[in-house]
Amino acid sequence: MERIYEDWLKAFVDYASFGEAPLSFYYWVVSAIAGALRRRVWIDQGYFRWAPNFYIILVAPPGIVSKSTTASIGMNLLRRVKGVKFGPDVVTWQKLAQSLAQSLELFDLGNGTMMPMSAVTIESSEFGTFLNPNDREMVDVLVSLWDGKQGTFIKSTKTQGEDVIENPFVNIIACTTPSWIEGNFPEYMIGGGFTSRCVFLYADEKRNYVAYPKLALPSNFDNMGDNLVIDLERISLLKGSFTITADALRWGEKWYEDHFKHKPPHLDNDRFGGYLARKQTHIHKLAMVLSASTRSDLIIDRPILARANDVITSLELDMPKVFAKIGTSAESRGAAQLVSLVHSHGKITQPVLYRELFRTLSYDDFTRALNSAVQAGHVEPPQVEGNVVWIKAKHEKTNAG
Repeated sequence: MERIYEDWLKAFVDYASFGEAPLSFYYWVVSAIAGALRRRVWIDQGYFRWAPNFYIILVAPPGIVSKSTTASIGMNLLRRVKGVKFGPDVVTWQKLAQSLAQSLELFDLGNGTMMPMSAVTIESSEFGTFLNPNDREMVDVLVSLWDGKQGTFIKSTKTQGEDVIENPFVNIIACTTPSWIEGNFPEYMIGGGFTSRCVFLYADEKRNYVAYPKLALPSNFDNMGDNLVIDLERISLLKGSFTITADALRWGEKWYEDHFKHKPPHLDNDRFGGYLARKQTHIHKLAMVLSASTRSDLIIDRPILARANDVITSLELDMPKVFAKIGTSAESRGAAQLVSLVHSHGKITQPVLYRELFRTLSYDDFTRALNSAVQAGHVEPPQVEGNVVWIKAKHEKTNAG
């Protein structure tokens, strides 16, 4: 069926990017296409199937890039597509099981074979209301669902009896802050199964400043949205197995060998080993979305697969920033905060500096953090001027020269 736009994702970025978020945040509302595709398409690998679902997490400090608004732009379009079902944004395993069971439907593969699926998309403006990282059962369930395991799942609840789930498909886009990740993600989750299955988008500054968003919108904004929904509805009708061309397979085989022989030095294996092991899956999930964004023949050729790799790889430079403070000691976290404060002031008295940090650091931790910052060469050793102890940034220039 003919599309209005040659590339849905490109058209969506053009439609959505009048806001303040980085363009990558808008691009990664690929969850809209993933939610439209559901489990009607896949890549068959014999022992298993890759499904096009994603766990996409937008990470930024409060008020920086309007994370929730950014996510909702794409989700509001997806909600207008017939047949797409949304799960609860506040989730327990019981609620998720019920939502999946209620979403059960059959679709015709075209040869008379009816395929069952239980597919939901979840939009969570506050990741903390969706996931309790200490709920190991919930975390383990989400790990299993991302993998796209086929078959019938039966979950018993104390009050609702049994929920029968056929071929589950869970697609998530959620928003959170670095401080929430720092305070709630235990270290085991970084190298473990869940975070390695997530796509994290990170931003700490606005791309531009838009005081009145409506003034930035073009006159045909509503018409663009209507056309995007029409194309998304056509994408939602795709069904069957994707075919990877011979050239793409050769490219993928070479990539696979190079990937495991030459791991990126900025992603240490302890923290990011799980992600590196699943990068191939991330690439092929995205390749299905990129193909569906531009064509309806369920073909993944070499350019699409290579582009998916480039897009996934581009996220890796920010991955250490997302998890930088997790699992670190109070001393090392305090040293980072201390250095930031000293450099923002240039010169600050020791009592004032401690007053800024005492809510998170004991005096002993503060003393050790200060010593660490001095030893690392980020700040000057404390200097007494009159009766006041001053802390200065390492390269701060003073009138005394």
